[in-house]
Amino acid sequence: MTIPMASSLVSIPRVLVTLFFISVTLNGCASFSKDGGLGAVQKTTKDFISKDIQWVKSLEDQDSVQSRTEELLKKPLTVNDAVQIALFNNKGLQAAFYDLGISEADLVQTGKLPNPRFAMLHTKNNGDYKIEQSFTFNIFSLLTMPKALQIEKRLFEQTQRQTAMEVLRLANETRKAYFKAVAADQSTHYMQQVRTAAEASAELARNMVKAGNWRKLDQAREQGFYADAALGVARAERNKITAYEELTRLMGLWGKQTQFTLPERLPDLPLTVDESNNIEQTAMDQRLDLQSLRLQTEALANQLGLTKATRFINVLEVGPARVLEGKRSDPYKKGFEITFEIPIFDWGTARVARAEAIYMQAINILAETAVNARSEVRQSYKLYRSNYDIAKHYRDEIVPIRKRISAENQLRYNGMLISAFELLVNAQLQVSTVNSYIEALRDFWLSQSDLEMALIGKPLFSSGTGSPMRDNQMSMSH
Repeated sequence: MTIPMASSLVSIPRVLVTLFFISVTLNGCASFSKDGGLGAVQKTTKDFISKDIQWVKSLEDQDSVQSRTEELLKKPLTVNDAVQIALFNNKGLQAAFYDLGISEADLVQTGKLPNPRFAMLHTKNNGDYKIEQSFTFNIFSLLTMPKALQIEKRLFEQTQRQTAMEVLRLANETRKAYFKAVAADQSTHYMQQVRTAAEASAELARNMVKAGNWRKLDQAREQGFYADAALGVARAERNKITAYEELTRLMGLWGKQTQFTLPERLPDLPLTVDESNNIEQTAMDQRLDLQSLRLQTEALANQLGLTKATRFINVLEVGPARVLEGKRSDPYKKGFEITFEIPIFDWGTARVARAEAIYMQAINILAETAVNARSEVRQSYKLYRSNYDIAKHYRDEIVPIRKRISAENQLRYNGMLISAFELLVNAQLQVSTVNSYIEALRDFWLSQSDLEMALIGKPLFSSGTGSPMRDNQMSMSH
């Protein structure tokens, strides 16, 4: 509805000037930051992983990242090197950084002045004119701008938490992929040694049979052990390929960079395990997914309040206007024009109901996430302790016992007190034990990574893999 008013209301221009300066002030509060919000992300992630992150926006940035990556690739990678390379090169993470740019642009746009609107009506009939001109400004958007800015700032902070979460998630996944790759490599080396020994033993068995000193049944058993060992190597190499490629993808490497080297062995078990003092409360205080959801809930609460306050009005424009009716030489009638919607058909009920539903949905998601977070951190810690105890038991009990049994059996075999078959069975058990220890050690490091992740965000629990170790145990037990 448009209402031309009389020129006596001279206070309108003054009000517009006041609103203009208010809006300029608000506009100045929302401007692009120098780092696009990455500084807050860097500060948050630095507390957990002490690694650098870089938003690659230019060729200079790309050259810097490539130079630092090549420097790290010159030597066998440590787990920290692998994480750092992933943070530099992973394109998915670089894409996540641009969420910051999008969110900050929304924030700045919300703080921008709305453009004024100019309207003109021009008619004439036999020398009579009617001209209406108005220059209006949407003051309703100015009135709601502080609230809208507050909402967008919360959403921008939420985006920063989510981006930090992406950084930490990538670091965690890279750690786990690294341990899987090292374990696969270690298992492959061990299975190659087993295959070499089995090959020599099978050759010896063939010669012994030719000389008439061995039964063909014993030779067949040796040959079967060699065949199993060869199959074990093939499976180990297959799993090594999978593990290496997973790590390579996370680190974002290609071409010659994929020829990286890993250490030969997994890190040893730590001497002690971390205690679980206030582990749930720690997770509640520092989990970034909870912080992100809290910020989202605050923004939705503000959005609900804004929707309730503005349910009747969508637009309110006001500005100076002038009208000419009659001869072209007649003077203009000056006044102002105010435009707004009359809430006859739409009372904003649907918009308020929608905002309430979205808000309550967010409240319940936040509550569910908090409950799940407590469970996830408890589960992570128990798995971490269990895997530590299992790996320690293998290291301190089972592996030494198996070695002593093997040594004793070798002596008995040399003294012709046991058969070649018994010695062969013992060798198969030793292979199975060593592979199980490698697997247990790998699972410990994976569970430690899951625990670290559960304290800062939702973990992706490491399930048992179809490792060559388990496959080899199955094949050699037959």
